Amino acid sequence: MTIATGDKIPSATLMEMRDGAPRAVKTEELFGGKKVVLFGLPGAFTPTCSAKHLPGFIQYAEAFREKGVDTIACLSVNDAFVMGAWGNSVGAGDKVLMLADGNGDFTKELGLEMDATKYGMGSRCQRFAMVVEDGVVKKLNVEEPGAFQVSAAEYVLKQV
Repeated sequence: MTIATGDKIPSATLMEMRDGAPRAVKTEELFGGKKVVLFGLPGAFTPTCSAKHLPGFIQYAEAFREKGVDTIACLSVNDAFVMGAWGNSVGAGDKVLMLADGNGDFTKELGLEMDATKYGMGSRCQRFAMVVEDGVVKKLNVEEPGAFQVSAAEYVLKQV
């Protein structure tokens, strides 16, 4: 079942690169008492993800902060090393937290996995964006396959 508006974010441990090493990030700590924009995408270094999706959130990071967003987080079924390298390559810095869901467990808990085996990518994350306040989903935008509209930074910024 896919997570929906009004649902609580499931408990999980994600990973991020911090000071050259993978570090665990608990969803309770990430979302608890905060306003977070979480967006998910199929993969680091893939065309739409690298050219549009992640760069949009980097570009509008300050506008999100001005609207009270504490954290912008990017989620992908990749390992922490890949997510860290990707974030470094596009200048994510402190603007966007690059989160790895290496085994796809959190993505499955959200009900937002997709089968990308025909592309040689295995199970991946659908393209989506959500606004979460104190661990509860307030807005959820899931893209149709191949689309990039409702999860774009500009679209989500209007919903915050």
